[in-house]
Formats: sequence, C-alpha cells, structure tokens
Amino acid sequence: MRLDTPEGNFPPTRRTMAASLFFAGYAPAALSACASPVTTPSDELITEDVHFTGFNNYRMPAYVARPAARGRRGTIIVVNEIFGIHDYIKDVCRRFAREGYVAIAPDYFDRAGDPAAMTDFAQIRPIVATANYEQVMGDTSGAIDWIRAQNFTNGDIGITGFCWGGTVTWLSACRLNVDAAVGYYGGGIHNARNEKPKCPTMLHFGDRDQAIPMTHVAEVRALHPNVTVYDYPAGHGFHCDERASYDAASSKTAYQRTMDYFGKHLA
Repeated sequence: MRLDTPEGNFPPTRRTMAASLFFAGYAPAALSACASPVTTPSDELITEDVHFTGFNNYRMPAYVARPAARGRRGTIIVVNEIFGIHDYIKDVCRRFAREGYVAIAPDYFDRAGDPAAMTDFAQIRPIVATANYEQVMGDTSGAIDWIRAQNFTNGDIGITGFCWGGTVTWLSACRLNVDAAVGYYGGGIHNARNEKPKCPTMLHFGDRDQAIPMTHVAEVRALHPNVTVYDYPAGHGFHCDERASYDAASSKTAYQRTMDYFGKHLA
C-alpha cells in the first residue's frame, strides 16, 4: 500500500510545496516495532531542548546533542520522518554527537501537533500536511542562523533527513546555504529532480522500496551525475531501528558512508 498526497504535481512554483512535503513512503506495516532499537548513551554529551526563531518568527523547538568537551564543531541538521521528533531521531542526533558534531533536530510539526506517539495515519496526515514549503525552508533557515550564532559551532553545516526529511534535505541542498547534504529515501526527490543541489549531496535508497520506484532513482542519477546515489537491498525506512522495516546491514553501510561524507565536507 502506498500513501500519497497531491505531491505528484510538485513543484508548481517555488512558493508552494504540494500539500505537505511528500507523505508517500510508509505503509501501515512500517509502524511495527523493531525488537531491539539502538540506544546511544549520552555520557560525555550535552543534550538539551532549545528554541530558535523559525518561519514567521515562530518560536521553534529543537533537540540538540553535542560533545561536552569545549571547542567549535561542525553541525548536522537532522530532519525527521513524518513521525516527528521521536526517540530514533534523538538517538541519531546522539550518534552524530559521539562522532564529534553538534546535531540539531528542529521540531517542524510543532505548530500543528506531535505525531511521535501516534500510530494512526489518519491522525498523522493532517499534522504533516501543515508543513508547507515556505514554512519548512524558513524553519531550516532559522536553524542555520541559530547554529552560526553559537560559540560551540564552527560555521560548517550539513543536513540529513529520512523519508519526509530526505526530501527536505534535497530541497535544502538546492535552495539553502549548507555545506553538505545526505538524504535517505526521500519520497519527493523525484518530483523536485530538476532542481540542482548547490552543495555536495549524497542520497540513499532501498531497491525494495514499495513507494520509490528504482526508475525514479535512475532518473535522479542520470540528471545529477555529481550527486552520489546509493541503493541497498532493503525497503523504505531501512535506517530506522525502531521499526520492522529496519535493515541492519544496509543501515550500517549507509551510516558509514554518511559519516565519511560529512567528514570530507565538514570541518
């Protein structure tokens, strides 16, 4: 089963983002829990809830994880799936922090609600649908401004995201001032395939993804030979260790490639 919004017409203009950012991707079975989710310890890290000024001066909450040791570090913006800032997204931030980065996960859906604890797509869908193009890009720009104002960051900024967040990552690479981008199985990237990233960009897809045809991935590859595109013997959501769609081998490989890529492009 594929979950769709009117995203198929994206992008009619640079001002709108068809309904919400690419709801497609998760079948109901993807909500099934994984027996052994990864838990990254927070010792020697600072984890905190912060706020920054988002689109239209909205007081945007975000989760931050960073090394406790002093020093200025590169930052990675972590963009959530349709499920918001749940434990997996926070854990991803802690993983990056243990690699020596500052990681920040903006709560893009805060204005409309918190889908993190929801299991009913009928409840999740209207929350995600509120996150239009102007708002999401404006919120991400606000996160960038916040990052550059901190005394523990060095100004280098990467962005990564999953599913819905994979598409946000692609659009940010094309439209915002970031230094590197790594997107995972963004269901709407194909719809925005004619846009061109302004920074080094890597994409990860599963070749068993029921929502993202490999023909779409091939088109993106052909249009963007400078973009590094990988596919894995896995389905949609293969990186999320909280759900049955998790594929440990593919996730491990994609994560190492992601870290190597950020290590190359971020100080």
